[in-house]
Amino acid sequence: MTLRSVASCVTPVAAVKGAEVTTIEGLSVDGTHPLQRAWEQVDVPQCGYCQAGQLMSAAALLKKTPNPTDADIDAAMNGNLCRCGTYLRIREAIHLAASMTPTPATQAGRARVGASKR
Repeated sequence: MTLRSVASCVTPVAAVKGAEVTTIEGLSVDGTHPLQRAWEQVDVPQCGYCQAGQLMSAAALLKKTPNPTDADIDAAMNGNLCRCGTYLRIREAIHLAASMTPTPATQAGRARVGASKR
């Protein structure tokens, strides 16, 4: 189960013994993860029924594919049912989060900004 999304509702606890498990609360303690911020900005949440599964599937997608296409998003989110039908906003929020998430190249560039010259 390393670095992959699983459906917690059908995964026995024994199956994850010794594995590292990240839940929605593990994205950030203060709601500053790019997905959490994008979810709020795009106004995705409605009833909240699907939010944990949607957010964690989106997090797994962005970890694997930092700049996903609509097709990538649709494939990754397939099977996550939203009772309120916010699928287009979910897709929009994932694109927004992808634009907020630093890539290794942008992180390297930021690390050099302000570096002293000797």
